[in-house]
Amino acid sequence: MVHALKESWRVLVPGGILLDLRPLSGNWPVAVAAGGRVTFVGLLDQPAADPDDLAANASLAQIEREGWFAREREGVFDFAWYWDTPDEMKAYIAEKWTYTRLRKAVLTRVRRLIASAGEGARVRVLGNIVISRWRKQPKV
Repeated sequence: MVHALKESWRVLVPGGILLDLRPLSGNWPVAVAAGGRVTFVGLLDQPAADPDDLAANASLAQIEREGWFAREREGVFDFAWYWDTPDEMKAYIAEKWTYTRLRKAVLTRVRRLIASAGEGARVRVLGNIVISRWRKQPKV
């Protein structure tokens, strides 16, 4: 990751901006949204110290220490992922969120609620996204 950040520094104009935008791990709530109602189902299991989060944080700290970029701002906001079916959610989690575990009991409850909610029901996971702005520093 440090190599990619240094390559970003190389191609940015002097004083250019690098945005870090990524989900933060956590035990996010799973729900079913239907007819203006959201029904909480359970939580996703994610490690407190997701290896991808740790690696990204370490890489950003290193390029800051070495003077490549200076962090100007950072914030966190909520973000919702939606799927039409429980199987779409399950496949997405397996492919994209490798350190996340979807408990069988949560999936079973989601399937039951989707089936009873009727047309237009969707599965929702609500998580947090970190966004930070980094300014390219003069050559180190």
